[in-house]
Amino acid sequence: MKKSFLILSIILLAVFYACGETKLEPQIDNSISSEDLPDQQSFDATITFTENGKLKAILYSDEIKVVGNKNEKLLKGVKISFYNEEEIKTSTLTAKRGKIDDRTQDMYAIDSVVAVSDSGVTLTTDELIWKNKEQKIVTDKFVKIISQDEIIEGYGFESDQNLKNYTIFDITYVTTLEEN
Repeated sequence: MKKSFLILSIILLAVFYACGETKLEPQIDNSISSEDLPDQQSFDATITFTENGKLKAILYSDEIKVVGNKNEKLLKGVKISFYNEEEIKTSTLTAKRGKIDDRTQDMYAIDSVVAVSDSGVTLTTDELIWKNKEQKIVTDKFVKIISQDEIIEGYGFESDQNLKNYTIFDITYVTTLEEN
């Protein structure tokens, strides 16, 4: 009996000691602002762009973050397929990152940008902007275009979204490719 009373006393003493006034304060991480947190986040997402019921583009992204207070969508792992009036795919663009301005619907492709047209033209650059209103692709960065006939490098670029009619504003290198 004394033994069980002693064990019970020790347990009660331990419980009372554990229930003391010591309060632990939770750690708060102030390095992240609530303004920087996305309103929505999607993984392996697909967005379809249409105009007057016709398919214009399909965007695939590994991750999309919707940031409401900035009116933009932030993208990681971007691939976009563009379609013509007959809804036939005409070009594809890939990039590591991107951004869509919700006000203008302009899309920014950033980091390791590659655009390939159905006619065999390949464009590489660090940044490319698709202007929705004008349906044009533009950049002021360095670009390299490889076609069946030539390689052209330079700074500043403007094109239709099919990469058929393009201009490089400051050409730094041109070479023709010989057929085998």
